[in-house]
Amino acid sequence: MGFSLVEGFSKSLAMTVLSEIGDKTFFAAAILAMRHPRRLVLSGCLSALTVMTILSVLVGWATPNLISRKWTHHMTTLLFFGFGLWSLWEGFTEEGDAEELAEVEAKLDADLKSNNGANKAGSKADDELKKLQRPFLAQFFSPIFLKAFSITFFGEWGDKSQIATIGLAADQNPYGVVLGGIIGQALCTIAAVLGGKSLASQISEKMVALSGGILFLVFGVQSFLSTVEE
Repeated sequence: MGFSLVEGFSKSLAMTVLSEIGDKTFFAAAILAMRHPRRLVLSGCLSALTVMTILSVLVGWATPNLISRKWTHHMTTLLFFGFGLWSLWEGFTEEGDAEELAEVEAKLDADLKSNNGANKAGSKADDELKKLQRPFLAQFFSPIFLKAFSITFFGEWGDKSQIATIGLAADQNPYGVVLGGIIGQALCTIAAVLGGKSLASQISEKMVALSGGILFLVFGVQSFLSTVEE
């Protein structure tokens, strides 16, 4: 498994940060944090990303037990090259993150309006009474937490970073991949919640995409040149 934990950790961390900065779930966390309590948004998004990372690594870890390690290694190499070229293509062709940010804001605005319409039927006093009567665990799993969790989880499902994590876990130490992925997701989510919208306006999405593409290609070359342990 390569250089085991250290290599898996460093690759997973770098890949996660460059894949998640400026994507839809990053913007969603930033916008939700401006409208709702940050701790609930942060806990919901981080919980979803942690679950997604662990699930992806488990799939990647199990794959060599179903398919020979030689084939999983070759498929991982192709994934790295494919995602590298994909990211470079996005970096050269995308206009920027303004359209993506507007799309996420529009979806969340529509959802917020529908929720406000439903909430007008109840009184503020009833809401406060219900809040006081709820146990601590029920307060933690609030609608805001569940909203942040569901938006992030389903937004990441099938995403490029999820598939890359599966491929990385199939070829590297799964513990290192999990640790690097969770830390990378935590760094990106904390940045999004604390000031993601202003941060995204200062970071060029084109440069992030190009950097990610180069990183994937480097991983692909390294994987291509490395030997396969049966």
